[in-house]
Amino acid sequence: LPEKDEETDPSFINFSPDELPEFNDTGIWMRLIAGDAYGLKNNVKTHSPFFYIHQELALNAKTTLPTGYTERAIYIIKGSIEIEHHIYKEGQMLVFDKIEEPTILAKETTTLMLLGGEPLGDRYIWWNFVSSRKERIEQAKNDWLNGKIILPPNDDKEFVPLPNDNSRPSEPPEANILS
Repeated sequence: LPEKDEETDPSFINFSPDELPEFNDTGIWMRLIAGDAYGLKNNVKTHSPFFYIHQELALNAKTTLPTGYTERAIYIIKGSIEIEHHIYKEGQMLVFDKIEEPTILAKETTTLMLLGGEPLGDRYIWWNFVSSRKERIEQAKNDWLNGKIILPPNDDKEFVPLPNDNSRPSEPPEANILS
């Protein structure tokens, strides 16, 4: 979340698949899960401009990433793609900057997650906690240990204990941008 929204009360709203916009063309199907892209927009509340898309490609289908966002990425769930004569496979994440406009070619039936948005600034990460401040992560650890974090409805059957280590939040990573 942007810094101004980091202390926003947590919320969870379930959207059924038919409430999310879809696009279907020859060899390409996609659902816009959140944000706005390719002229589609949905009602999922966001705190900053971004997109998150589930995309299915048939063999030899071509697609592109949405434009107009500073940071963009592709995560390959299943299958493989070719970009500029390089093959990328299941489990890989590719990161692109704003000026790159890659053409994505499916080398087989492929499932992708496309995501992107505007930079939020440096963040610290520890387990499931992310914040712009290290001390907030320490507070989140204590809140989790003391049962102060409310779980989403119907997601309270399994409790995952806090990892038993005393490591500190990681420093923000350097970005690896494909070029």
